[in-house]
Amino acid sequence: MHLCDITMFYAPHGGGVRRYLGAKHDWLERHSALRHTLLTPGDSCGWATEHRYTLKAFPLPFSDGYRFPLRLRPWLDALQMLSPTLIEAGDPYRLGWAAVAAGQKLGAPVIAFYHSDFPRLVSARFGKRAEPLAQQYVRRLYSRFDLVLTPSKVMQAQLHALGVARTRVQPLGVDLALFHPRLRSPKLRRTLGLSGSTRLLVFAGRNAREKHVGHLMDAAGLLGKDYHLLLVGPDMPRPAHPNVSVFSRYIEAKELAVCLASSDALVHAGDMETFGLIALEAMASGIPLVGVDAGAIPELVSPSTAVLASKPTPAALAEAIAGLFQRDTRKMGGWARKWVETRWSWERSFRDLHAVYFEMLGLPSPNPQEAPCLVTA
Repeated sequence: MHLCDITMFYAPHGGGVRRYLGAKHDWLERHSALRHTLLTPGDSCGWATEHRYTLKAFPLPFSDGYRFPLRLRPWLDALQMLSPTLIEAGDPYRLGWAAVAAGQKLGAPVIAFYHSDFPRLVSARFGKRAEPLAQQYVRRLYSRFDLVLTPSKVMQAQLHALGVARTRVQPLGVDLALFHPRLRSPKLRRTLGLSGSTRLLVFAGRNAREKHVGHLMDAAGLLGKDYHLLLVGPDMPRPAHPNVSVFSRYIEAKELAVCLASSDALVHAGDMETFGLIALEAMASGIPLVGVDAGAIPELVSPSTAVLASKPTPAALAEAIAGLFQRDTRKMGGWARKWVETRWSWERSFRDLHAVYFEMLGLPSPNPQEAPCLVTA
């Protein structure tokens, strides 16, 4: 039995999909008889590692290493060469179509993981008039898969509204050993020149339009000197206010874990999240968060672990942040850690996903007593 993941959402410097694929590969090696291969774009053709095969693809400007395949045929040929018994496609572009075509030729079931809200991304970049065309495209592509996994209920509902019926909710998870409150350190505050009383806010991720990083900076400006915002990630903008600092670079997961545990709260202005791994990583690190009451973030949190702003404007975000610090944030951080321990471990996520794979292959689950916790259409 051979599972092949194919996606263009795989860059040298991380991203949520890469973290999911890496964690899944590690889990499958420890717990499953499924052989796992990744097929991703790269700067050359061949085996990049023992389990990842790459094909040359066009580098996308200003994308921090992502590449866009232009031709379908080489990817179809590569999938036929790898000859998987099950295929999972992780993006809605060329490689999704390659997965469908290869599945038909190989007689292998093909799953899609709907990681990105494609119509809303198109609308945000090209205007509302482009959204219906994007919706038609999503319906055409994803109706061809044997099953479409969504990381959240809100994404499943969107696909159902578009007429894509064969779906299941498959939540992601978090590395509870890596992201942990024990990593809290005063070194970060010393590096930033902050006093012990300053409330340190952190956001880590991409500087994409839908993340509203500028609104986060303006919210910090409204809050004033008692608060300090740290932005972490590639291509972050220059600080717009004196109480904003920027680490404009990719940081490895271990360094990110220290940044999260050493802060007082995560702030996240994104209102188009399909899941929100960084929210889980923050809560696993023992800090509460401020998010926006939109997208998938509300599915991940509870009133004891987060405060949600009504919209991603500077004023609404500043109000929510101030409201968070009127509560006992240390106690909320403790609740946040317990919240993810009981609901959001990678172990639970991959156990459920593993059962889905065997179901798609028409085989009994190797752990039939552990039925998958999934929402079905």
